[in-house]
Amino acid sequence: MPVDTQAAASRLMRFLAVEGVTGQEAAIGRELIAALQDCGVPAGAIRLDDANTRIPVPTQTGNLIVDLPGRGAMHNQPRIMFMTHMDTVPLCAGAKPKLVGRKIVNEAKTALGGDNRAGCGVLVTLAAELANKQLDHPPITLLFCVREESGLYGARHVKTEDLGTPVMTFNYDGGAASDVTIGAVGADRWQVEIFGRASHAGVAPERGISSTMILALALTEVKAGGWFGKVVKGKRQGTSNVGPVTGGEGRPAGDATNVVTDYVHVRGESRSHDAKFFKEITKAYKAAFENAAKRVKNSHGRAGRVKFKAETDYYPFRMKESLLVVRRAVAAVTGIGATPTIRAANGGLDANWMVRHGVPTVTFGAGQNEVHTIDEWINLDEYDRACALAVQLATMR
Repeated sequence: MPVDTQAAASRLMRFLAVEGVTGQEAAIGRELIAALQDCGVPAGAIRLDDANTRIPVPTQTGNLIVDLPGRGAMHNQPRIMFMTHMDTVPLCAGAKPKLVGRKIVNEAKTALGGDNRAGCGVLVTLAAELANKQLDHPPITLLFCVREESGLYGARHVKTEDLGTPVMTFNYDGGAASDVTIGAVGADRWQVEIFGRASHAGVAPERGISSTMILALALTEVKAGGWFGKVVKGKRQGTSNVGPVTGGEGRPAGDATNVVTDYVHVRGESRSHDAKFFKEITKAYKAAFENAAKRVKNSHGRAGRVKFKAETDYYPFRMKESLLVVRRAVAAVTGIGATPTIRAANGGLDANWMVRHGVPTVTFGAGQNEVHTIDEWINLDEYDRACALAVQLATMR
């Protein structure tokens, strides 16, 4: 079924022009509400939840939830859901979208925000197409999540009872519309505080306990053990990375070159499709930091110490291809004339938490390319396919 691609592209340009980095989604939320109402969705069907009151980091607004009642011969079929996230990475602040042929590019030296304004465009276009063409469809929930980019928090903290008990969900995030993503990795986020002892590095360095040296020895052990970067242990695989190394919020690690550094704060992550293996990777980091702290002593025999904390950011999943949601996804992609590619993602998705909540969820792309970089651009042909796919998914019997 043809989609009004000109209107769909116009909506996407409209959403790209609204800043809304992760945690600061109030403005894009208002724009989405206005666009939905422009499409004929009544104000009473649109609401914001209170997930932001449960998210442990400052978040301007809750998730945006839209209820579309079923219509026609399909009005009493089980409810389905379409979802996306409305935040962007901070690098997108100041983006200036520009239409160039069949691409949307960026005139500013920032990321564009196609991840995930393209998903927002798909969901609003779906609502518009269903209303304008009076298409038969089952009851539908549209969910626009906050803070996906900083920890999948919106999907994690949504109350499933607010969603109307959908039997399946179709999520729009990065990649091609024909990508049928049925699994994704799980991940730990961990942090370690390294406590040493300050002393004058020129007068009495032997009295100090260097937190920097503890960090260096720990990472050396991690690397030697094969736990850094791509991690392969027999048939088990995963990844890990060390991120920010600081002296705490807004401070460098160390105060001066002539002072033995007494405190370092490190953040990192461990990932794997194997739920037990990413925990094992995290455990290797913890052991390495603890071992290193014991090895670094001052002239009085005092050693450093560490405080290691880890929490699961999201859990891995892999759905069976025989599930109804997967079969519907494959049939819909085929129905729009594309070839479905079943895959698993090596990054976290809002789908990780929806599956955890008990709602089987398939993820598709919407034409996003080079995301999270200043070279980001959107393929409008692929975006159009994503919009057509959403209509197909919503109306197929």
